[in-house]
Amino acid sequence: MSLVHEIDYGTPKSRAEKTVTLTVDGFAVTVPEGTSVMRAATEAGIGVPKLCATDMMDAYGSCRLCVVEVEGMRGTPASCTTPVVEGMKVRTQTERLKAIRKGVMELYISDHPLDCLTCAANGDCELQTQAGAVGLREVRYGYEGENHLGKAKDQSNPYFQFDPSKCIVCSRCVRACGEVQGTFALTVDGRGFDSLISAGTSYDDFLSSECVSCGACVQACPTATLQEKSVVQIGTPDRSVVTTCAYCGVGCSFKAEMRGDELVRMVPYKDGKANRGHSCVKGRFAFGYATHKDRILNPMIRDHYSQPWREVSWEEAFAFSAAKIKDIQDRHGRGSVGAISSSRCTNEEVYLVQKLVRAGFGNNNIDTCARVCHSPTGYGLKTTFGTSAGTQDFDSVEYTDVALVIGANPTDGHPVFASRLKKRLREGAKLIVIDPRRIDLVRTPHVEAEHHLALKPGTNVAMVTALAHVIVTEGLVNESFVRERCDWDDFQEWAAFVAEERHSPEAVERVTGVPAEEVRKAARLYATGGNGAIYYGLGVTEHSQGSTTVMAIANLAMVTGNIGRVGVGVNPLRGQNNVQGSCDMGSFPHELPGYRHISTDEVRSIYEDLWGVVIDKEPGLRIPNMFDAAVEGTFKGLYVQGEDILQSDPDTKHVSAGLAALELLIVHDLFLNETANYANVFLPGSSFLEKDGTFTNAERRINRVRKVMAPRNGLADWEVTQRLAQAMGLDMNYGHPSEIMAEIAATTPSFANVTYDLLERMGSVQWPCNETFPEGAPIMHVDEFMRGKGKFVITEYVPTDERTGPRFPLLLTTGRILSQYNVGAQTRRTQNVLWHDEDVLEIHPHDAEQRGIRESDWVRLDSRSGSTSLRARITTRVAPGVVYTTFHHPATQANVITTDFSDWATNCPEYKVTAVQISPSNGPTDWQEDYRELTEESRRIAVAEAAE
Repeated sequence: MSLVHEIDYGTPKSRAEKTVTLTVDGFAVTVPEGTSVMRAATEAGIGVPKLCATDMMDAYGSCRLCVVEVEGMRGTPASCTTPVVEGMKVRTQTERLKAIRKGVMELYISDHPLDCLTCAANGDCELQTQAGAVGLREVRYGYEGENHLGKAKDQSNPYFQFDPSKCIVCSRCVRACGEVQGTFALTVDGRGFDSLISAGTSYDDFLSSECVSCGACVQACPTATLQEKSVVQIGTPDRSVVTTCAYCGVGCSFKAEMRGDELVRMVPYKDGKANRGHSCVKGRFAFGYATHKDRILNPMIRDHYSQPWREVSWEEAFAFSAAKIKDIQDRHGRGSVGAISSSRCTNEEVYLVQKLVRAGFGNNNIDTCARVCHSPTGYGLKTTFGTSAGTQDFDSVEYTDVALVIGANPTDGHPVFASRLKKRLREGAKLIVIDPRRIDLVRTPHVEAEHHLALKPGTNVAMVTALAHVIVTEGLVNESFVRERCDWDDFQEWAAFVAEERHSPEAVERVTGVPAEEVRKAARLYATGGNGAIYYGLGVTEHSQGSTTVMAIANLAMVTGNIGRVGVGVNPLRGQNNVQGSCDMGSFPHELPGYRHISTDEVRSIYEDLWGVVIDKEPGLRIPNMFDAAVEGTFKGLYVQGEDILQSDPDTKHVSAGLAALELLIVHDLFLNETANYANVFLPGSSFLEKDGTFTNAERRINRVRKVMAPRNGLADWEVTQRLAQAMGLDMNYGHPSEIMAEIAATTPSFANVTYDLLERMGSVQWPCNETFPEGAPIMHVDEFMRGKGKFVITEYVPTDERTGPRFPLLLTTGRILSQYNVGAQTRRTQNVLWHDEDVLEIHPHDAEQRGIRESDWVRLDSRSGSTSLRARITTRVAPGVVYTTFHHPATQANVITTDFSDWATNCPEYKVTAVQISPSNGPTDWQEDYRELTEESRRIAVAEAAE
């Protein structure tokens, strides 16, 4: 096994359909019009020396190393900035060109340290490679005189170092920061000989700058100027495996580059169709949790959660668990046990968990974390379009003219997609943001939203219906699309509903707080601005009317005809890496894999015949029902795979009461999380680096996950579930995850053509992948909706039962931050804590002044459910009357505050609307202080490691 090398063509691929033919060094090559000479030469197998050029960015033409000769053209043009023309004759290697290139390289090397043997980039340095390519063997100028060799290194960033003495000022890092990432944190200071790369003139170093540590600059750097500290410490990697990131739902592909069994670095894979060679700080650098000392590597059991843990063998742990489950079912009935599957595990692993429940436990008490995030997406899109998933691929954003982002914060939650969106916006696309908070996209370098509709939390349905009112009453309906593709009777009924005066922007302004004229302008822009795409997140789904809002969004797309082609669509931004897949695999109590209802005899018979069991036709318990039943005493045993429900689920007091009431709680995870405090059995989990399988991202893309190293606990997660099933007496004997996928394909119509061989050949596919779509479907509902005719649904606005009043006059909403992920179990065990070591409460200056609160003061946060304490951050990002916090740290206990209100259709919790009061506090509570000490210790370690 060796390193996976990708060809760098020097400049991006042209999208032109017309082709031209030219000759390069006598060889004919046909390429799309607009292709650079450099790329054409590379496609012909002829390398042209280069330093400033890379195919991740537009041509720059500064290094003068890539010069060529073109017949009929004067001088020696740069091949990266010279477009091809029909009949062009190019020569890349002449005596004249050799002399020019050698002279240029000589100048570079004369101001560069000659420490190649001890340099961390030795053997992986483009400057070194290109010096050899041009035949440089000596430097005539010597190394005396003024130079840049004495510049001090910037070691402030925990993941990479900046050594300006090795910088050749090619500007690739600056351009990557702008063109690829869209942060524009880097710049070139000075002119001529004094030119230096800087992390912004207002900052002392990389850590204090606006750099978001995405790694684009490190990846772009052709020397060791920007270098991963892991490479410096461990050494150059010698093998790599292409796998998929285990953080958010973007599903980025990476080359995991190894030295022996030690992971050196994660390099974004350019052939990854979701990320196209880009990354964020989490996927690129925050992999240290996989080898963190906190990982539990041996099974543990105890009779009661009040007792100390006892390490046991895998065999004893499985036997103990199986005996307990059988005993509980003997005493309390078949439905007294259940499981929660993980959206961080592979498709194959969550498939086995639902199979264990249905075939082994004999009930349908299986649910997944999608219940508390995107279950309204499944319900809403299946009702309107006929399938429970987004409609586009991420490439589609490159053709969008108007992007409507509602209830999502892509720069923090889905940063790689956000970079692609920002690039399209810089090219001229328009942006509408609907969010109570001023997210970064509202105004960021070279990007500004046309409209920010800062609505009151909980009023999404009223807002989207008001947009529809404008479109219908102002004659902006795409009638031909609606007549051809949608149910016309449903449309007419819906159009009459939204046209009612009570849905006008003027009437709705009293509910949402958004000026009516802004709503009208936004509606007109979306309806008439060209290709309109809607992107939404948990700010849509985590409401009492989450499902209603999803259907309202679908209505909006259908009425304008923005569905079924490139550049448009309804696109849910999924939170976790495999939340789409966990839903696809039948992890809901009412559905078998492929979203087929459990009551359907024909569907059940498929699995009954295959598994040799009788499957209950009645839906099982949802997660909230499990807690209710546990408190009531009828639900006694729970297997939790890879979810920290005590930290992530709402109304913490109720969750803890439910967990405490169980006779058996099996936690299957990497770390002893909050939920494990109540566990009787702990089964050590494996990280994404230690397993084979597949993840399905937010665009329905099925990506391979490949084992990079052996499981440190001895078993991959699918093997753990299988061994537990075997202990229960279930005939489950898979030899490899590919066999599990074969069963999925054989029983699930939308996965019928999916095989590991197909994924190896194509890299990835998007379901449905079957006889109709043999290689997948990047765009859904092209000719017709999956349900036939699109269904318009009446979306009546029903105010949430969670109301403000004299005791609780403010509304709390929650979200994520870039450097941390979900409940923080992974990212808190990395050096990402340097950027975010505690959750803080954002509060508007007016509300803070009324309560005598200053910046960084401790405040008490009270709701009808509970209270906690955290520091205040005074900001105008939130409106008066609204406060905001993240939920990444256990010490915050944000879900002590949240209520048990939930979506009417799916029980998705209403995290985004909680009535609260804020008051000054003396500091954290005692239990919070314990957590803070742990967090501060992690930060001290991270600071020390960064300094080293």
